[in-house]
Amino acid sequence: MNTIKNNGIRLAVLLVSQAFWLSGAHGQSPADAPFSTEISRQESIYQSKGDQVPTGYSINRSLAEYTRGLAAEFSRDLAMLGPQDRWLDIGAGQGLAILDYYTPEYDAMHAEGRVRRGKKAKAVALSIEDRRTPVWHQAAANLEANQIQYLFARRLEEYRLEELGKFRLITDLLGGFSYTNNLSLFLEKTLGFLEVNGSFSTVLQDVGAEDGLNRPFYSNARFLTEILNVDASNVKVCAWLKSITCVQVTCELRTDWRPPIEVYRIRKDCDNVTVPELVAVHYEAGTPPERRFQLRKPLPVQAGQKEAAR
Repeated sequence: MNTIKNNGIRLAVLLVSQAFWLSGAHGQSPADAPFSTEISRQESIYQSKGDQVPTGYSINRSLAEYTRGLAAEFSRDLAMLGPQDRWLDIGAGQGLAILDYYTPEYDAMHAEGRVRRGKKAKAVALSIEDRRTPVWHQAAANLEANQIQYLFARRLEEYRLEELGKFRLITDLLGGFSYTNNLSLFLEKTLGFLEVNGSFSTVLQDVGAEDGLNRPFYSNARFLTEILNVDASNVKVCAWLKSITCVQVTCELRTDWRPPIEVYRIRKDCDNVTVPELVAVHYEAGTPPERRFQLRKPLPVQAGQKEAAR
């Protein structure tokens, strides 16, 4: 996976004071952000077409790439979906992963769950822009009504539960989780759309790994996504995810991607989900953007951390 960090669309770093952001509202609109110029630059990436699509902004990832990039459990999670289940793919681009799922070749290669699949799960592709091709329209016409849906022009955060419903499986391969400027709200909404015992599989590029041993991929640069505690000390994304209530989280660094990615699988155990709130303190347009967030409140100390501190 080749991604160019400085691709001509980045502007000067725009920082805002901590005091301003800590007094802001939880669901602050991107249009109201002090770095609205960067948000505008990012919007131009979303709407780019043809040769204007910048390096690193992929819109045609196949299901094979999902299998290679997402958590190892993803393949089984998808294979075990039945006709009563639903799959949401965030940042779906042309929807190739969903189209691959409905092919006879998929069944031939995934014997596990074939009986349970039957007619296969219903799938929803979600994208900011409409990237559908004639192949999508033809596939939709050949399947049962609403077997696959393609929603666009709105961000995930703008949908209500009454509109989208619940899903057994949610995926995001370098989609909204990597691009949003309101990370905690995005995850809160995503987990709200997830069924209990369902799973959310996603990734981040060039991020501080759980073990803290890796360094930023680009020389003289910071990680693309960073989280700061209230005292400005660094918090690993994995630690932040594991502090969410009612979920089980696994994190794995994949160095065969360039830049490397950290892979996350979040399994929802109950509905009482609480996501520690973050506020954006830096956003610089890119593919993906460079983002920095700060916690409103310190993360709770886990039992294992208490023992280690003694």
